[in-house]
Amino acid sequence: MKKLLFSAILGGLSLVSCTSDDTPTPGENKIETPVNYTFQRDGNSTVSYSGQTTRLQMGAELMSNFTNFDSASEEMLINMFANENSPFENASLNESSKSIRSKVAASNLYFSTNNVEGAEIKSDFDSYISGQFTTVKGNSEVLAEAGVAGQIADGDNVRYVNENGLEYNQAFAKGLIGALLLDQIVNNYLSAPVLDEADNRANNDAGITEEDKAYTTMEHKWDEAYGYLYGDPSIPSDDPNSVLNESDDRLLFNYLGQVDADEDFAGLAESTYEAFKTGRAAIVEGDYSTRDAQVAIIRENLSKVIAVRAVHYLQGGKAALAENKMGSAFHELSEGFGFIYSLRFTNKPGTNMPYIAKEKIDMYKEQLLEGNGFWDVTPETLDSISQEIAAAFGFSVSEAAE
Repeated sequence: MKKLLFSAILGGLSLVSCTSDDTPTPGENKIETPVNYTFQRDGNSTVSYSGQTTRLQMGAELMSNFTNFDSASEEMLINMFANENSPFENASLNESSKSIRSKVAASNLYFSTNNVEGAEIKSDFDSYISGQFTTVKGNSEVLAEAGVAGQIADGDNVRYVNENGLEYNQAFAKGLIGALLLDQIVNNYLSAPVLDEADNRANNDAGITEEDKAYTTMEHKWDEAYGYLYGDPSIPSDDPNSVLNESDDRLLFNYLGQVDADEDFAGLAESTYEAFKTGRAAIVEGDYSTRDAQVAIIRENLSKVIAVRAVHYLQGGKAALAENKMGSAFHELSEGFGFIYSLRFTNKPGTNMPYIAKEKIDMYKEQLLEGNGFWDVTPETLDSISQEIAAAFGFSVSEAAE
């Protein structure tokens, strides 16, 4: 696996020339990829992704209140999801025109002509909030059991689960990684219909910038994709990977770091960062074939993060169930459920489709929650789902389970 990944990194980097000593391929632009994600025009930075940072901050505050039964409420979290009625403690978020809900399941590739499914997905996230405060909160002092919501011990921690053993906060957070971040990155801002919309190529080639801005529209679309991964304020702009597994981010960047820390997937974070830089540099030079090659790398890498963590948590849940550690098992399985939800938003390069069909993903979710859900789920079911996911993405269950 490490040899294959290293080859993939080299393959991505071989598309560009990075020093003045390189001889360009005839007919192709010579691209200089910067050390950091830094791009300028006439001495001004052309990089901007403030809207993505805002949504990441909104998500962080929302999720921090999911189990705050003392002062949070269903209305408060629904308002945070939609950014209505000034729900945020951070006043600048209340003043923003951005919201999380508007960008959930809203990509050009998957949902521009599929509004019904997009609405259903938004409704799922509404239901996680509603269930937390109408079902789980009312039973927060009750010991959970099969068919009964309540609290369950996980070592020194207390988890709050619904009647199926599902933690709504984990389903929301891990599902949001796919439905917001991954979907917007790989199926929206890095998609050809968005990057090359209308006169974007011609304007980019001519260096025509947006009104009163230093960047072209195409440059900005690429930056917005970048911002959903690296835009948390705790991630340094000069070297994001210097804080892998150390930032305050708890969404996609965090799990990119966790997967990269597994020796079977080492190099994934570096490969992804290099692809973002190289693709952005290619846009500056008007080399769209190199740009599109980087899109394929990013799609494969970030989709794999989702799949690896889905299998990792299913296997962790199976191991905890075998030791009768129910709180730990349900926590792991809740995270696994959320990542399975996020599989819907993966994008297999060359297909513009998820690695696993929606119908199959829906079946996995049903298998996990049928009957009494996690109280009843079997090791055989967890292994079967894990094996199918791993096979679709080209890794082994044992690699992801570590």
